[in-house]
Amino acid sequence: MAADELFERLEHLRGQKTVIVCIGNILKGDDGAGPAVFEQLKGKTCADLINAETVPENYIQSIIKKSPQNLIIIDAVHFDASAGTIKIFAPEQLSDIVISTHTLSPRLFIDLIARSIKVNIFFLGIQPAQTEFNSSLSSEVQNAVQRLVTILLDIFPPD
Repeated sequence: MAADELFERLEHLRGQKTVIVCIGNILKGDDGAGPAVFEQLKGKTCADLINAETVPENYIQSIIKKSPQNLIIIDAVHFDASAGTIKIFAPEQLSDIVISTHTLSPRLFIDLIARSIKVNIFFLGIQPAQTEFNSSLSSEVQNAVQRLVTILLDIFPPD
C-alpha cells in the first residue's frame, strides 16, 4: 500500500483515543518490525503505545481498561507481497495470514478485545523479506517502518 493511501485510510483517526500495539520478535529479523515502530514512536505521539513483542495476550486487559476508540495493531505478516509492503487487514482476513512467532492468533487476540469493548480495529501487516534468527531488519522493512512512523506521527502528534 502506498504511503498516501495508508495515510488516507487512517487520517480520520486524528484526535481520537487510540492504542497502538506493536507485535514481533526483535531476534528474528523482519519479525521485529512492530517493536521497531514502537521504538521510533516512543515519547513522540499522543497515542497510547504498547510494545507487546511476542506476547500480545498479556496486554488484552490493559487495552480493555484503556477503552480506546481505535486499536492499531502492527506486525510482520506473510501475505505474498513485495518485502516492505504495508497492508491494512480487516479482522475477518486474519485467519488467512501466517504469523510465526506468536502463541495467540491475531484473530483470537482481536476477538477477545472486541467482546469486551466497542473499538475500531486496524491490523497493519508489514510483509517481511526474512525472519532468520539473529538477523536484523531488511532494508525494505526498515523503509516500511520509517514510512509508517512518519504517517502515525502526522496523525497522532505529541500532545
